[in-house]
Amino acid sequence: MTIPDYQTIMLPLLRLSADGEEHKFRTSIEALADEFQLNSEERNELLPSGGAPLFDNRVGWARTYLKQAGLLKSSKRGFFSITDRGTELLAQNLPHIDVSVLDQYPEFREFRTRRKEKPSDKSPEQEISFIKAETEETPEDSLAAAYYKIRKSLEVELLDQIKDSSPSFFERLVIDLLVKMGYGGSRQDAGRAVGKSGDGGIDGIINEDRLGLDVIYIQAKRWDGTVGRPEIQKFAGALQGQRAKKGIFITTSSFTKEAIEYASFIDTRIILMDGEKLTSLMVDNNIGVSTTGVYELKKIDTDYFEG
Repeated sequence: MTIPDYQTIMLPLLRLSADGEEHKFRTSIEALADEFQLNSEERNELLPSGGAPLFDNRVGWARTYLKQAGLLKSSKRGFFSITDRGTELLAQNLPHIDVSVLDQYPEFREFRTRRKEKPSDKSPEQEISFIKAETEETPEDSLAAAYYKIRKSLEVELLDQIKDSSPSFFERLVIDLLVKMGYGGSRQDAGRAVGKSGDGGIDGIINEDRLGLDVIYIQAKRWDGTVGRPEIQKFAGALQGQRAKKGIFITTSSFTKEAIEYASFIDTRIILMDGEKLTSLMVDNNIGVSTTGVYELKKIDTDYFEG
């Protein structure tokens, strides 16, 4: 099952508190995860910022909206309980609760007004887009979607730049990336190693660690077409000729299904890095990109107010 949005969580969260008792927020997250039948991967999926699990964040926003509508209340840190208004709403047996339902309460409308910009600051199209985003997504969801779009656009531009570069530049790029990821020892050591072999389908050799306890053989090519199984078989044969156990095949294009299956089947460990993975790792490791701005996400420091 996909991770539910924060509005889908509202009714189950309110029902969870229907007994009138105080509920611990952390425990409620686990109970709701069970109710939505989320698997381990879905429960642990993080926001793009890595700051918190995505499902936890959405439960938090569902609780915030219900509190702003006067349906839930918090008597102490980390706990919540239902209000009389919340009990009355549950008695209506609504099929779902969303922002349109909460809009009946003046406190919630005031809360939404505080979060919006003045209508005069927006065109009608922007205002519709803003309301739609607010009602369908949490602020973190909206930010994550914008970040993902910007990043994917950057990765596409980055790959175009790589394809237009010279073979020698691509070789240096691969070295810079692997060193930044912790392979090859120093940049100078890696530079001497990569590009020296050229033996039987092997473009280079680089240390797996700074001490050189093991080595990794590299095939790095700017391919125009899809890399198929024969190319991977050739590389695997070259590795066997060197009695090597590990290799990385890097390309600016992609791999066929047969190539991927073959690499996963053989005993020799071969990592396939296509253009999409290459540019993703470059962005992660700040290779060929620079930071244009930093936005900090902050939350209430509850310890400060309890001091």
